[in-house]
Formats: sequence, C-alpha cells, structure tokens
Amino acid sequence: MNVKIMFKSLGFVCAFLTSGLAYAQQPIINDNAQIQNPTAGEAVTTGWRPSLVRDGVIDRVPHITRVLPWTPIRENDVHWKKRVWREIDIREKQNMAFRYPGDEFTGGGYFIEILMDAVKKGKIKAYSAFNDDRFTNALSKEQIMDMVVGTADTTPVTDPITGEVTLRITNRDFNPDVVTRYRIKEDWIADRNSGRMIVRIIGIAPVMDVIDQNTGLSRGTRPMFWLYFPEIRETLAQYEVFNPENDVARMNWNEFFENRWFSSRVTKVSNVFGEEISQQTGGGMEALYRAQRLSEELQNREQDMWVY
Repeated sequence: MNVKIMFKSLGFVCAFLTSGLAYAQQPIINDNAQIQNPTAGEAVTTGWRPSLVRDGVIDRVPHITRVLPWTPIRENDVHWKKRVWREIDIREKQNMAFRYPGDEFTGGGYFIEILMDAVKKGKIKAYSAFNDDRFTNALSKEQIMDMVVGTADTTPVTDPITGEVTLRITNRDFNPDVVTRYRIKEDWIADRNSGRMIVRIIGIAPVMDVIDQNTGLSRGTRPMFWLYFPEIRETLAQYEVFNPENDVARMNWNEFFENRWFSSRVTKVSNVFGEEISQQTGGGMEALYRAQRLSEELQNREQDMWVY
C-alpha cells in the first residue's frame, strides 16, 4: 500500500514538473513590449516602435521593479558631511549608455528622452535651474517646452497669384543630441551607525549645448532643469540600462546611479564662498588637477576618519 502511494506521489510530482517545464518553454509574444516587461516597455519616442513578435531566442523573464526606500540617517550619527557637485560627460566611453537609442526594455530612447517623456506625462516634477539648484520653483510642462524647444517660428508667406500674405507657423522639435552633460548634486555622509561612508544623490540636471541658430556654432552650455532624485527613483527603475559587455546582464537606471556606474568629475565642493573649482583655480589644467585631488580625498575619507 505504501509503495502504491509512493508511486502515485512520484507520478504527480513528475507530471507537475513536466507541465511547469512545458509552460516555461512556451514562446512569449511581444504585444507592444508589455508582456515581457509590463512596466518598462512603454515607448518614450514617437519614432520608435517595438517588435510585434519575440525578437530573439531567449524568453526574457518578466519583472516589475520595486525601489526600496533609503535607510533613514539620524543627525546624531553623522560624523562628517560634505556636499559635492559633479558633471557627467556622456561623450566619454563609460557613459555611452546615456546615448543608447533604446529597445523595448530601455524605453526606446536616449536617457534625456526618458526624462522628457516622464516630465510631459506628469510622472516626475522638474524644477527651475535659473540661478538655483535648491528645487524652489517647480516648472510646468509648457514652461519646460518653451525653454527647451523655444517658441514657434512665424514666417510671412506671399501667395504668388493673389499677393495675399499669410503667416506660416513652424514648430521646432527637441533635439536630444544637444544634451551632452548631466550635473549631479550629492551628499557624502560618514555614518557612525553603519560605520561607512554613504553617498546619496540629491538632484540631477541635464545640460544642453546652446547652439547659435544663425552660425550653428556652440555658445556654451546651460542646465535645462533640476530633478529631485528621491522623487524620480521609482520612474528610473522602470527602464533598463544597456550593458555593452553582456546583453542579459542589465540593470535599471536607478541602480545605475545608486551603484555609480558612470564616470564623472568633481566641479564643486561646499565652501564658504560657494565657488566652483574653475572659479577658485582660474580654470584650465589646474582645475582638472584640483578636481582629481578632491575626488581622491573623498574616496580616502572613509578609511581615514575611523583612524584615531
């Protein structure tokens, strides 16, 4: 009797495993990229379209990313703190992920297009970057588009037959290639409770090249707007980052910033006059050397502060 029960149980387990294996091997049809990745498959550009079939031989595991809240830090546990500003140049090799044109998992656009799409849809809030990086003035979608794209061009057109003059309105499109840098504001905190240095990103600001419409030459750079990083972590977690070394070893944009997979240089450290490194040194190679020294000091601070 026990032998019969044992064989029946074994047969049930085999049937269960076989059915589960058969289910796992069923092809996944990419219905607008929502089946394989229901949250990250939303297109962010009008010119990009996802594949209507499974474009590959691997069944990508569906995932819904949840962002864990930051561990609270008590003021009494803070042994040392410094605010640091950095600049990311996306033309560097390590930062090429910012310029990946995208797929159904990355959102189908540059990183700046993901941010612009989230701002226009009301998913995240943008703050003015005009002489202020403290998130004091929230911007509307219309204000952002006027600032980034500019007002529409109005051109008088004369009808060659009737001689009637009409106005032709031409709307400008946002060119994502003009965004070549990102500014980051972050806090470096020595936490006694955890016994380590904690780095928390506070804000991100895309920086665009200002191009002269007449000559086509660059007239400098300016930040577009500031994004409060704790508010955009959930949105960033829904879009994956392209890994040039391995197509299946990916992470989302929140993990990309939290794990600091980007290359950057220090442009400012909190000081009494609020000056940037270029203002303190006069720019040039001396500013680069000073930025490198400050970066090394921040990295060594974690080891040095616990030695008494």
